[in-house]
Amino acid sequence: MILAPRWTPEQFTADAAEARAIFRRERLEEPLERWKEAFARYKMKFTRLFEHYGGTDPTSITPEQLATIFKDDLGDELRYLAGPPISADDLKVLAETTLAPGVLARDGDAAQRIIETILQALDSRRFPWIGEHRPPTEAEKVAAIVASAAMLTRQRVQTDRANESKDAQENTVKAFLTSIGFTEVPARQINTLTDAPLSGQFCGEAQVGSRKADVPVRLYDGRLLPIECKVSNSSTNSIKRLNNDAAVKAGIWTREFGTNQIVPAAVLSGVFKVQHLIQAQHGNLTIFWAYNLTELEKFIEGTK
Repeated sequence: MILAPRWTPEQFTADAAEARAIFRRERLEEPLERWKEAFARYKMKFTRLFEHYGGTDPTSITPEQLATIFKDDLGDELRYLAGPPISADDLKVLAETTLAPGVLARDGDAAQRIIETILQALDSRRFPWIGEHRPPTEAEKVAAIVASAAMLTRQRVQTDRANESKDAQENTVKAFLTSIGFTEVPARQINTLTDAPLSGQFCGEAQVGSRKADVPVRLYDGRLLPIECKVSNSSTNSIKRLNNDAAVKAGIWTREFGTNQIVPAAVLSGVFKVQHLIQAQHGNLTIFWAYNLTELEKFIEGTK
């Protein structure tokens, strides 16, 4: 039985440098149009909130208006009146209600709790006129709309970028597996090797034991290769993606399935610190790089 590859600090250093260079090149080439389009969209929505729904004076928003705000897809903009902005999940907990427009239209008390929560966390620097009990000047209103739109744009672009990167990496891994003769099958719950795809097959995201894996693969020798696709945009972020997630899963899967039955792995892109890579490898995680899937192919072919 072929052992999973293990890399030296020097090899990690070279691979991490190459992955970082690719990340920098792709990020610098990212079109500015994405930001411009998102900013224009959110600026327009904040303008609607201010001019048509009383956003310049949230204290005047009624429970009936609140339901309409969420119905007209301005709930995110309303949450961003707070400083710092309140996430949708946090707002549900803090106001003890759902954000569904239909529910808010029927439950005035719930709507009022949302209004009060937003008012309690209102950003007084962006909206100084509210605390001073006066209308905003035109310059203040424009500045508040621009600042709010920029905040929401930054968050959305960042989130979309992360989701797209992960999806793209998973698709790359799947396309690679297909190119070397593997067949994709429907995802399923994998509690034992009997539940897993057959040798030469893989599936999309699935529960493997007590944790989810992005791409579970059944090797030719019968072992399970659960692959995690991780994209990191900073050394700090790499701890979360790699050490606190993929490496933790590797330890759990090894305990649940046994060292002879499973080979936990991660395919990486972006920025990773060498010391974090070494730590993850010590935690029984096998590491491959998205820019060089040839090494993954060598390992898979070696299991025949």
